[in-house]
Amino acid sequence: MKGALEKITLVFKDAILRRRILFTLGALVLFRLLATIPIPGIDAPKLQDFFSNSQFLGLLNVFSGGGLSNLSIVMLGVGPYITASIIMQLLTMMSPKLKAMYQEDGEAGRARFTQYSRLLTIPLALIQSFGFVILLERQGVVSDLSWFALVVNVVVISGGSLLLMWIGELITEFGIGNGVSLIIFAGIVSRIPTALNQLAFTFNQADIPLYLGFLAAALAIVLGVVVITEAERPIPVTYAKRVRGMKVYGGLSTYSPLRLNQAGVIPIIFALSILLFPQMIANLLSNVANATVQSVSLFIAKTLANQWIYGAGYFILVFFFTYFYTAVTFDPDSLSTNLQKNGAFIPGVRPGGSTSVYISKILTRITLVGALFLGFMAVLPLIMQGITKITTLAIGGTALLIVVSVVLDLLKKIDAQISLREY
Repeated sequence: MKGALEKITLVFKDAILRRRILFTLGALVLFRLLATIPIPGIDAPKLQDFFSNSQFLGLLNVFSGGGLSNLSIVMLGVGPYITASIIMQLLTMMSPKLKAMYQEDGEAGRARFTQYSRLLTIPLALIQSFGFVILLERQGVVSDLSWFALVVNVVVISGGSLLLMWIGELITEFGIGNGVSLIIFAGIVSRIPTALNQLAFTFNQADIPLYLGFLAAALAIVLGVVVITEAERPIPVTYAKRVRGMKVYGGLSTYSPLRLNQAGVIPIIFALSILLFPQMIANLLSNVANATVQSVSLFIAKTLANQWIYGAGYFILVFFFTYFYTAVTFDPDSLSTNLQKNGAFIPGVRPGGSTSVYISKILTRITLVGALFLGFMAVLPLIMQGITKITTLAIGGTALLIVVSVVLDLLKKIDAQISLREY
């Protein structure tokens, strides 16, 4: 307790760290202000009815930080940027040049890789904003738009998404923590007062056991996320002895930790981004005059409306992206090469290719646990929704996973900054 109080005191005493935290808070406040500025011509009652009947929009609202439910100028949130990042990382699996740029070219290579993601965000934001405006107009949520009004709304909504991307990158550079994750986190947390207010007005003593069950499930999810996120598999490493003159160097034994879940909460975000696209396209094409297009879009919409199919697809995507993101961000060959260059080896394993294979096997096994955990926690709210028939639980588990993971990452970043200042 005393150590924690000392760290909190150091946070407020250190000018640089205090400036970073205040910058982050200021950027998040600006984001919340932008999320309250609506686009013109909204029918508020129809908007509320539209969102209450759409689980798809409820999930997408997570990424917009609540901006979509208000039809604000930042209604797309950081969704286009996340989608662009997914596409770029998928391309690293097919392009050796992009993979080398991301993994081997250091900070300069990653800066170029990020720049390509930014450029790809622009057309994606334009496409998504156009699709949403047309969808909302056909549903009667937005009044009939002229071509000029349509173009203005598309440009404004796309610009709002690009502005959020820029704010997120400023937070990452000048603030503390990952900016994009913090924007999603701020949007989720901002809905807590509204949820508590609704709970207070709809509270029923007969539902107390149900509320206690929800609370227990939430605590179990928090505990599970913390345990899985912090869990590590240590790999023993020994440094060879080297004799120089009369002195002996090396001979030390240590370990290299492999995290049980290398990908963090990124697979959840990736899976939701991919899963929401077919629903958006199906809703957009449902009113097209062509009978074939209508039948296909209705089939897609009905298929994804099935909780079993939706949940299975969600689980599979989370599972896949956990392995995929781990493969992109962690290279066993690179670790093996670095160990060999530094005169280190794993006891009982030959240096070089054998070490790389050994690390890959361990990584595959421990990632299986992390992937199964994330997949199960992602679909758990859908299971609870099927049991209790309460639709608001559909986004509860995903939101809680993101919040806990972002808070853990933020605390680690603050602790790292404090340790840097102490030294």
